[in-house]
Amino acid sequence: MTDFKPNARRAATGHGVWLQRTPSPTAARRVFCVPHAGFGAGVFGNWPEQRHGIEFLPVELPGRLSRFADPMPTTFGELARDMIAGLERYLDVPFAFFGHCWSALLAYEVTAQLQERGGPTATRLYVSSQQAPQDGPAGRMLGMDDTQLAMELESTIRAQGNKPYPELVSIYLDMLRADVEISRRYVVPEPPRVSCPITAIGWTDDCEVPPDQMGGWPVCGDTAFKLFAGPHDRFIDAPPELVKTLCVGMYDRG
Repeated sequence: MTDFKPNARRAATGHGVWLQRTPSPTAARRVFCVPHAGFGAGVFGNWPEQRHGIEFLPVELPGRLSRFADPMPTTFGELARDMIAGLERYLDVPFAFFGHCWSALLAYEVTAQLQERGGPTATRLYVSSQQAPQDGPAGRMLGMDDTQLAMELESTIRAQGNKPYPELVSIYLDMLRADVEISRRYVVPEPPRVSCPITAIGWTDDCEVPPDQMGGWPVCGDTAFKLFAGPHDRFIDAPPELVKTLCVGMYDRG
């Protein structure tokens, strides 16, 4: 991939690192849910653990929550490689990746790298509120300084019903800045096409990434578009129509 750099670090593995709970050995399918910029696996706290035999597994990325001490790679290529190493033991049933905004690009990169490796490949890729790789890097946070990013974090924390304590904002600011810089480096003018279907999900009231900016995803693979009511971060609430779409897609390769 265009931004890949060799990395001698050994990727950490195990459900206690990349996953917050042990995957069920009886799950028929798995959807790995990747948190968006500046946040950890807890953002999927409202999501079901299983639905219709499909297990939803939030992924914990480096530098977050239980992984504060783990260094964050500097490119999506490195991060995707480490994530594959950490999750590969759980790719023994049909699986997919769900990414929202920033993490949609990581979900795509992981899916593409798995295909390049020639091992197990994803059943489907779900991308929400994000432009296709060849149309970026894009996003208003790319032009924000730390003060503006901190204000953004405070607003998001309040919207989730929590108090933006300065210590908490400071921790998340470092994480968000690192994520923004990874996005800035992700330049993919000719993205490889993935063999699995892509479901591109837009939101009617999304002021961050309006749905009409997501039209480039067919370059990356066969793409179906879904539009749901709500603002940019409505995915946090696990809307029934979103969960249903993910479940249906896991049993339909068309």
